[in-house]
Amino acid sequence: MARKSGRRVGEYVETSFGGEKVRAFVPAPLPPMPPLDFTQFISLYDRARGAVGRLDGVTTILPSTPLFLFMYVRKEALLSSQIEGTQSSLSDLLLFENDEIPHVPIDDVTEVSNYVAAIDHGMRRMRDGFPLSLRLLREMHEILLKSGRGASKQPGEFRRSQNWIGGTRPGNALFVPPPPHRLDECLGEFEKFLHIDDQSMPPLIRAGLAHVQFETIHPFLDGNGRLGRLLITLMLCNTGALREPILYLSLFFKSRRDDYYRLLQEVRQAGGWEAWMEFFLTGVAETAEQAADTARELMALFDADRLTIRKLGRAATSALRVHDLIQKRPMVTIRSASKELHLSVPTVGKALELMASAGIVRETTGKLRGRLFAYSKYLALLDKGTEPLSR
Repeated sequence: MARKSGRRVGEYVETSFGGEKVRAFVPAPLPPMPPLDFTQFISLYDRARGAVGRLDGVTTILPSTPLFLFMYVRKEALLSSQIEGTQSSLSDLLLFENDEIPHVPIDDVTEVSNYVAAIDHGMRRMRDGFPLSLRLLREMHEILLKSGRGASKQPGEFRRSQNWIGGTRPGNALFVPPPPHRLDECLGEFEKFLHIDDQSMPPLIRAGLAHVQFETIHPFLDGNGRLGRLLITLMLCNTGALREPILYLSLFFKSRRDDYYRLLQEVRQAGGWEAWMEFFLTGVAETAEQAADTARELMALFDADRLTIRKLGRAATSALRVHDLIQKRPMVTIRSASKELHLSVPTVGKALELMASAGIVRETTGKLRGRLFAYSKYLALLDKGTEPLSR
């Protein structure tokens, strides 16, 4: 039972839906009062802050940060969408973006592709000086749901009706967010928190608090989970903790989703912010460390493969150009690579066949025409943890 006094826990309010009385939850404004007890998670905070700093440093030494971001953002989009129930794989997304037909329902891949576009839009707007705000979140939500299964769920608009989490209706739901007539109040307080300039509340702590609050308010009819996870990275970039959008927690949340949902509920029901922050900071630390390791492994892979390609003789020059392309598009056909590189079909075909013989790429179709080549080792590094969740 939530306490109605203080600002650690919000309050339940009675509303009606479908002719039945429903108890909806209205969260207390951030930051929590009494304040967080940092002594309970200070060592985890130090580890997470150090890991984020080292990850941020990696982006300055990558030979091609845009290429790494290109693929890493797609991995995040895939994982975040899988949590919501899509069955896409990384290969499916790359096929879709390469104008090939993926192996899952097109709506699944469209949702992942929309997520990539939403990230790109949010980062571009903030770099142009636009504030992280409710308006920006609405713009990103509109892109997130512009097509696919969410297209009928009021893209870009805050909800005007009651939603719920779990169950078949609010009356038997696991959690009922604030009723529509309290939404403006909750979102107004939330936006104030996004803009707060409090040196005693570091960016990582603010991001952890904001994520829970956003998920509790659940301001949209659909897409709240995806946008709420993306909000973490946006806040870290907005405050300068990260220069590039390179930290995403979807894999951590996916692998520990029972703990994730339990801790969200404990914050709502008992004000258990410290336990949430321990979980959140563990995820930040582990995720940042894994991302930095992946970046280093990719750099080593690219260097090793370039050395191998340089030994291919006269074909090395064109093969190196193809290698540059497959770092950005790790699944290509001969014709698509030829068109993008402005090289002849025979030249690209020979380069890919030589690279296949050297073990750099793998032909995946077994066909004579329309063959598809995959940069297998690259995909394997990024594929870790992206197996679709069982339904």
